Amino acid sequence: MKICNHQIRCLTSLNLILLLTTMILAGCSATDAKQKNCFSLKSEDFRMVVNGKETNLYFLKNGNIQMAVTNYGGRIVGLCTPDRSGKMADIVLGFSSIDGYLNTKEVFHGALIGRVGNRIAKGKFTLDGQEYTLPLNNGVNHLHGGPGGFHTIVWDVKSVRDSSIVLTYLSKDGEMGYPGNLDVEVQYLLSSKNELVINYKAKTDKSTPVNLTNHAFWNLAGEGNGTINNHLLQINADAYTPVDSTLIPLGGNETVDATPFDFRKGKAIGTDLAKQTENVQMKNGLGYDHNFALNKPTAGQMTLAATVIEPVSGRKMEIFTQEPALQFYGGNFMKGADKGKSGLAYKYRESFALETQHFPDSPNNTNFPSVILKPGEVYHTQSIYRFSISK
Repeated sequence: MKICNHQIRCLTSLNLILLLTTMILAGCSATDAKQKNCFSLKSEDFRMVVNGKETNLYFLKNGNIQMAVTNYGGRIVGLCTPDRSGKMADIVLGFSSIDGYLNTKEVFHGALIGRVGNRIAKGKFTLDGQEYTLPLNNGVNHLHGGPGGFHTIVWDVKSVRDSSIVLTYLSKDGEMGYPGNLDVEVQYLLSSKNELVINYKAKTDKSTPVNLTNHAFWNLAGEGNGTINNHLLQINADAYTPVDSTLIPLGGNETVDATPFDFRKGKAIGTDLAKQTENVQMKNGLGYDHNFALNKPTAGQMTLAATVIEPVSGRKMEIFTQEPALQFYGGNFMKGADKGKSGLAYKYRESFALETQHFPDSPNNTNFPSVILKPGEVYHTQSIYRFSISK
């Protein structure tokens, strides 16, 4: 059969198109695989029965960010973002199985915290004329809801979508010493703007203190990837909360002027750490482990609380919140005893936490905004973590 020249040209063009299509699809597949493999996590390693309830692992994705969440403790297991060259890295500390969380030395990794985040002095408070006693789990104080706080429970999964998950929990009257049945709902949502949005809601049938937060440990260079002291931190706060040697507030707030706690213009986290030998507050916290009173034109307003930049990768995280305060913790108690998802030890000052919150020991301090939720009221607060690349 005779084939004309124009038929040969057509076949050649068709072959070229097929070749290009194959290459493009292969490239897409490679890209998809790279994105998919940002986490070296397996769902089966998170399937277990804890306290009679099933745990699991859930993957979310939107924009340029990916996230892994387990309903054990409502934890952020990992969060992947690109650096300035597009390379993805997991910037949240965590473990590759439920066993890792059950056996860790640092029990709050990535967890939802409640009923009351931060410390309550000597585990006691008085409400409506009745004194309540809570279990102690931080020296002489009660911390982050106690030894059986929200970080230890298996949350119910109300719904899961490609970019969001809703978790619920009923904390019964008397749990960890707190009054009232507290119905809690938390949504993790990845927005198309490369944001992690956390929505907290709660209702109670009896007056009770509530102060919910998340306790992710961050390293914007990648989890287990060295010091955070070079991270540039800016905190939008003119005042911080001095504490005693057990990290309980002394009673009020003080200006950050001329102190190591002045992050208003932004500076490397490690800039003033040498002052720990002379600054009483830094001695008490073994570095930074303090509450900052955020600048709020109006109570409950969504405002920028903090900005963190890792200069080598260029990763930038901005935190917006409706909460009045922010706890900055500089990884002072990490000792390398835990090994994370990548097999690397989590060492001293190689991670930080920025916990949106009400003030520590608020149930015992009338100078601070109230954390008391009453029947008929709805507790609702939102915090946003926005990821981008610094210029």
